Amino acid sequence: MDVSLTAAHWVYLGGIVVILGTMLMRKNIVVPAVIGTFLTAFVFSDSLVTGLASIFNASLVAARELFNIFLIISLVTAMLGALRQMGADRLMVAPFRRVMRGGTSSFIVLAVVTYTISLFFWPTPAVPLIGAVLIPVAIRAGLPPMAVGMAIAICGQGMALSSDYIIKVAPGLSAKSAGVDPDVVADRALVMSLIVGLTALVIAYVTQRRHMRRPAPELLTDWESRAESDFGKPVGDAPDGGAAPTGGGTTTGPAPAEAATTTAPQTSTAVLAEPVTASARQVIDDTFKSIRAAKTFAVLVPTAYLAFIVYLMVGKFTDLVPDLKGGDAAAMVGGIAALILFAAAATNDKKGFLETTSEHLIDGLVFAFKAMGIVIPIAGFFFIGNGDFSAAILGLPADATGPTLLFDLVNAAQSHLPQNAFVTSFGILAIGMIAGLEGSGFTGLPLTGSLAGALGPAVGMDPATLAAIGQMGNIWSGGGTLVAWSSLIAVAGFARVPVLELARKCFVPVVSGLVLSTALSVLIF
Repeated sequence: MDVSLTAAHWVYLGGIVVILGTMLMRKNIVVPAVIGTFLTAFVFSDSLVTGLASIFNASLVAARELFNIFLIISLVTAMLGALRQMGADRLMVAPFRRVMRGGTSSFIVLAVVTYTISLFFWPTPAVPLIGAVLIPVAIRAGLPPMAVGMAIAICGQGMALSSDYIIKVAPGLSAKSAGVDPDVVADRALVMSLIVGLTALVIAYVTQRRHMRRPAPELLTDWESRAESDFGKPVGDAPDGGAAPTGGGTTTGPAPAEAATTTAPQTSTAVLAEPVTASARQVIDDTFKSIRAAKTFAVLVPTAYLAFIVYLMVGKFTDLVPDLKGGDAAAMVGGIAALILFAAAATNDKKGFLETTSEHLIDGLVFAFKAMGIVIPIAGFFFIGNGDFSAAILGLPADATGPTLLFDLVNAAQSHLPQNAFVTSFGILAIGMIAGLEGSGFTGLPLTGSLAGALGPAVGMDPATLAAIGQMGNIWSGGGTLVAWSSLIAVAGFARVPVLELARKCFVPVVSGLVLSTALSVLIF
């Protein structure tokens, strides 16, 4: 298909190049993104007013599209704050310590659990579930927060979503455009996703292993107390991802439930030695009530989320309940977190729980926006290249079709691919990765599928293989491992690491896996 590129296309492409270069230099890309948005809109419309308005409109559209992620981070963070107030967070994760005893075992458990849940239900509900239950255990076991984020992103947003082997939305889109059997694309995408994922996991583990620490409660305390102040700062080698240095960190006392457990025997001994006053008895009663409440919620939270997983499985394989996917499943996770928050706040502060609940919610919202707010103007720049959002950003009429700048650039580039199997395969991979830059792993699938169907016979390759390669590029890039304005922000939010740094750390492992997978696919299939 012939594409006529305009000045706006070239300005937009220049903005992408500048942003990628700025990221490679480990600098903040908000200013280049905002300037790129302004220049693209100004050149496209030839209006200074539209250019200036696009700066605001782009961030507004991005905030609207991403707010569901912000909100679920806020609700789960607020819930964890209420649980932490009573000491239930430590008790809740205690059973996992039997398996997650160190950094290596925690890395493996996070990878397996994330992949399993994401393969069946997509990563959307998987990240909050793991963030609420497993991440604190992994941190306490000595796994650095950055390694936590890498494991979850690679296995969920990458390995599971890129194959989409159970739900099969991605293989269906690729196969339909390529004119091939969806099951063949799904099978080959599964093999490729495993090659990419396992390669990326090995590299991620090797690079993060030197930052692992001995298990200690102080690591969790330090992660919780330092996370907000460390957001947005470059993550250096010493405290990679916010992990406490060996022997360092702020040592605090035990959680209320643990403190009560350790002091209870001394209190009971004192009871035998001298009469117990009414006030002392009240203190003892309140202490043991606090212990019971903490234990109750430590059981309630995992049980509630386990029931949710069972509900998802029943909906997936039977007609007894509705089948929830994507946003609906995430909404359920947020709803469960909100109800647990209300119950925990009421248990902690019976008289003032209405105010306490609001305080926890405000803390959650502040945390989410302080951590992830930087992504909004960046996403706005890439949204102006997406036809689904560009009309609103440029102030076009509601029924008008917005320009598809990024899609047009990718279409124009495909005509320059040489007729060689290896070159064509890596060309489609690169096109898929570029198409994923707008933060969605699925919108570029029709393009790479169409290219696979057109170029496959010409270079002597099965179009299904090329379609699967393009699918890998699209989803590993835009699905949430390589670009910070994708669902990677949810992973970074729960791991409490800077999202731009997480994207940078994932780059070498993921790209190495993609290169290996593509080369093997040309030789095998």
